[in-house]
Amino acid sequence: MTPGTLVERLRRLDSCAISDALDKLGLAPAVTGIAARTTRTRIAGRIVTVKLGPGVAGAQSTRHLGTAAIEAAGRGDVIVVEQSTGIDAAGWGGVLSNAAQLKGIGGVIVEGPARDIDEALELGFAVYARSVTCRTARGRVQELATGGAVRVGEAPVANGDYVLADSSGIVFLPAERATEILETAEAIAAREAAMTRDLRSGAAVSTVMGAAYETMLKR
Repeated sequence: MTPGTLVERLRRLDSCAISDALDKLGLAPAVTGIAARTTRTRIAGRIVTVKLGPGVAGAQSTRHLGTAAIEAAGRGDVIVVEQSTGIDAAGWGGVLSNAAQLKGIGGVIVEGPARDIDEALELGFAVYARSVTCRTARGRVQELATGGAVRVGEAPVANGDYVLADSSGIVFLPAERATEILETAEAIAAREAAMTRDLRSGAAVSTVMGAAYETMLKR
């Protein structure tokens, strides 16, 4: 299955169905606590990763953080930034949002703070972040790597994995298991849609959400 087909299928689901599939398959759980800071747009796509670390006194980087990821990303891709240093400094900002939007990038997810939120809101560019700040990265944090392994919440994330983020949470799909996760999530979503139809047809909620619901994620 091509990456484009995977993303199309992913966009038809929500984070809850994928989260249930991850639980059923015993994979790293969905990530919570990272909020949509600009638009309410659901984003889904292939990942380009960025890992940040503490700045080194007196050191000067030849590239601004995030720029290599924007140049490497394709249309619809999602940039995932790990800024888990604990330093109050933005892992993403306004100029980057402009550049990413012009490139057709689907959005950014920051494990840590982001800034220039109002600017990204005016652009309609999707920024999901653990927190917000107005403090610059200059002299505080620096890019360690583009395209390497990062961690978001409890989830290990690799370059080329897949992600879906919406108002309920964020789910990461390891590339090598993406098809299996999607098939599992699609089955769960179909079952819950059938339950909703039964409910709207007059079935009692206690019947619809009976013992079968409680056991539907058992492995």
